[in-house]
Amino acid sequence: MTKIRIAIQKSGRLNEESLQILKNCGISIDNGKDQLKASARNFPMEVFYLRNGDIPQYLRDGVVDIAIIGENVLIEKGGDIDIAEKLGFSRCRVSLAVPKSVKYNSVNDFHGKRIATSYPNTVREYLKEKDVEADLHIINGSVEIAPNIGLADAICDIVSSGSTLFKNNLKEVEVMLKSEAVLAVSKKITTERRAVLGKLQFRIKSVLQARQAKYVLLNAPNERLDDILRLLPGMRSPTVLPLAEEGWSSVHTVINKDKFWEVIDELKQAGAEGILVCPIEKMVL
Repeated sequence: MTKIRIAIQKSGRLNEESLQILKNCGISIDNGKDQLKASARNFPMEVFYLRNGDIPQYLRDGVVDIAIIGENVLIEKGGDIDIAEKLGFSRCRVSLAVPKSVKYNSVNDFHGKRIATSYPNTVREYLKEKDVEADLHIINGSVEIAPNIGLADAICDIVSSGSTLFKNNLKEVEVMLKSEAVLAVSKKITTERRAVLGKLQFRIKSVLQARQAKYVLLNAPNERLDDILRLLPGMRSPTVLPLAEEGWSSVHTVINKDKFWEVIDELKQAGAEGILVCPIEKMVL
């Protein structure tokens, strides 16, 4: 079978989480130290380890078929590249920040100011929409130091926890966009490789769906069973099995993790006992 070629970040957090989701999809990669290319043992896939900023061009040229990359990088360098799947990890913001000592009122405060950034296209587009003109200093690397050395009045950079800004005496004042890791697809992907992509996406969706859910088992008195079942969303409907003890049933269901504690509290009030909660490794719908 034709191998699909996937690019992932050479190093860093996105690299680790990209390899983890492939592992969760059951794909084993022969990954030697400092390798720039590796093959999967049990799936038709070749992995290319590339600099994050170079990946959009590799996709555009058809050197790789797909990539796991930050959505913010695609917006900056690959707006013409298709996104097949949002992956839900490596979430961050692309934001404007100023020194803590600066009083900030609105985005109009950036008019005529110097902004240091690695995301010039994103900044230009954002400021254009706000009818603000500023002088951009393009820096590849750490931009947080720019205001401290007098190179710029403000910066634009990715923000996760905000700790880097804090350490450099900066404050986040404008969130331009929110980003997460995505599965991007080259427009030059062949029909044969698109078939492999379909199998990979099926696995990824199963993993992502499982991350959003918990498997719940509980014991319910039969006289309260209808009340308890009304509280349970379930994938189709909860599974109900009789217990050895007369008058009791075992109920099995799946609960969305965002509503989990709320539902558990309601179940207890409705008379449910012995509630067990288990993680779900894969969920195939």
